[in-house]
Amino acid sequence: MKQVLQNLRTGETEVADVPTPALRSRGVLMAARCSLVSAGTERMLVEFGKAGLIGKARQQPDRVRAVLEKMRTDGLLTTFDAVRSKLDQPLPLGYCASGTVVEVGPQTHGLHVGDRIVSNSPHAELAFVPQNLCARIPEGVSDENAAFTVVGAIALQGIRLAAPTLGETIVVMGLGLIGLLAVQLLRANGCRVIGMDFDRAKLELAARFGAQTVDLSEESDPVASVVGMSKGRGVDAVLICASTSSSDPVRQAARMSRKRGRIVLVGVTGLELERGEFFEKELSFQVSCSYGPGRYDPAYESGGVDYPIGYVRWTEQRNFEAVLDMMASGALDPTPLISHRFPIAAASNAYRVLMAGEPSLGIVLSYDTSAETASVRSVAIARSLESLPTNGGARGDGVSVIGAGNYAGRILLPALARAGAQMRVLVSATGVSSVHQGRRFRFAHAATDPVMAIEDAETAGIVIATRHDSHADLAIRAMEAGRAVFVEKPLALTLDELERIRAACEAAPVEPRLMVGFNRRFSPLALRMRQLLIGEASPKVIVATMNAGSVPATHWTQDPTIGGGRIIGEACHFIDLVRYLVGQPIVSWRASAVPRADGSPPDTAVLTFRFADDSVATVNYVAIGHQSYPKERIEAFMGGRVVVLDNFRKLVGYGFSRSVGLRLWRQDKGQTAAAAAFLDMMRTGARPIALEELFEVSRITIEAARALSADRDGSSRL
Repeated sequence: MKQVLQNLRTGETEVADVPTPALRSRGVLMAARCSLVSAGTERMLVEFGKAGLIGKARQQPDRVRAVLEKMRTDGLLTTFDAVRSKLDQPLPLGYCASGTVVEVGPQTHGLHVGDRIVSNSPHAELAFVPQNLCARIPEGVSDENAAFTVVGAIALQGIRLAAPTLGETIVVMGLGLIGLLAVQLLRANGCRVIGMDFDRAKLELAARFGAQTVDLSEESDPVASVVGMSKGRGVDAVLICASTSSSDPVRQAARMSRKRGRIVLVGVTGLELERGEFFEKELSFQVSCSYGPGRYDPAYESGGVDYPIGYVRWTEQRNFEAVLDMMASGALDPTPLISHRFPIAAASNAYRVLMAGEPSLGIVLSYDTSAETASVRSVAIARSLESLPTNGGARGDGVSVIGAGNYAGRILLPALARAGAQMRVLVSATGVSSVHQGRRFRFAHAATDPVMAIEDAETAGIVIATRHDSHADLAIRAMEAGRAVFVEKPLALTLDELERIRAACEAAPVEPRLMVGFNRRFSPLALRMRQLLIGEASPKVIVATMNAGSVPATHWTQDPTIGGGRIIGEACHFIDLVRYLVGQPIVSWRASAVPRADGSPPDTAVLTFRFADDSVATVNYVAIGHQSYPKERIEAFMGGRVVVLDNFRKLVGYGFSRSVGLRLWRQDKGQTAAAAAFLDMMRTGARPIALEELFEVSRITIEAARALSADRDGSSRL
């Protein structure tokens, strides 16, 4: 299918051929009929992409500071690779579309195949839409007009925050798409509206919709003009829909407002406020968040959990419905806002119009509707990339990868390529990243269905790099198909999943070949450290500290059912590392945590392990440190000597008769060596990590995380 993508590094847009997105349980697949190019948001994204590195840095100073901190701790080359990988990822453009439901997820209610809907989906022939992010289109509302629903909801949410009442005077600053829709909505609400802009054509449209206007290109004192229009009293509210780095709109809004007036920022402006004006008039100022309540809440948007209407009357979905109802009644008419129309295949021309300065307003993309009559299962969900030369390798010796996210694209796929893997099928949920990364790493096919990877006749090994809640099921399916399996940590989220994997290993049609991505044990510095420790017969004391940094509670890794929390999702690396360094089974453990105030699973914990040889290891997983401090440090004490591994760049020994230290030019956490070990296991059956050791580390990690989440110190003697 066709989809519009942007290259963040160059700013170039393309209409790419990508696989059909996967259908998930709580949502629908929509075949698009029309989508709207957002002149504000999408122009800003394209301008950012076209800017050079210095220009990008100026636009995102916070990101620059983070890059500099990473450079100090991880080194120049590692940081450069991370930044280059981030900028190289394709960005799907668009967030306003209308279309038809072609398939419904099993846990989706109230939507049926054939329903016309609107959604915040991208410019794509087919898109997966979560059930709370779409709304049915009423009869009499055209597909083109319906495509304006999402930007209309942005305007409506700003108006709701301004809380206008019948007869009030409201100023709308900036008469782009959102501003002009806001004018119509305010007029329908019985308000007197004053529109302000520099563009005469937009002012004429606002006047056509019933607004008084102020031409900023001619008016020397717009504040005085507006105050005069309000009989000298000042206006009741100001809706700022402009996009500018200047703080003038906010300052002018304060000056033209009456005492206790309301100012709502819907667009983007500078925020250098003059306290005196706000203080004397007791003005209220609020920033509007997109379409309304529910926005950026994963439970609402992805999980399908609605807010009770008695407590939250207007969610983003209900704002969509309200805008559509206004269109159906004739109170809101987007038709005069359409300035250009292009078929999806010519979308690049639409962006040239957008960026060339040619007068434009609503740019609408249209789509072929033939996909509506086809079952999604009959639509190809894989795209062949075989025109590209693939990496070498024998037939039937290929590796397929399920998951093409940030970690896979930046770390895992390059490691497999360096290790010499023959790339077969790359799978991602939307198909965008599988095509992009598939081109980069010379995969034969890009797909959105894991079955295509698992059942590929020339695939011998499956690499799983999806979200954590899918690891166990995918690993079991791959082993049942007789494939060698590499699971990017964690292996499982629950003890039940772990037992199911163990049972699958026992029932596998061939000798099970299972590996978990505990890559740190494959680092050359960790290997050298283990050699030094194993050579000492007396018990050791190891202290492993990870300055992990803070992750918001809303991130998927913090969700107990999806990511499992950070102890299961990441601290498992260090439990495995100390197990590897000591080389003995863990016989008991204790765990204590600093609880999070927001109720999320703890992500700052101290885990202590005792081993069969009486060695002791402490893992400090810390999310409350500062990013300027090195991220990972392992200290080992034994027989009057000390070995310290710093951030996988430097190894230093103390008390040895000769130098044992090593220093690397760049950080090496063992990913390439781990990939090579997996390929060797796939071909020869030689396991790089014993199965019982994988299950031991995974079980202890899950038990410790469960104890910490129960808000108690946990302990166990095994």
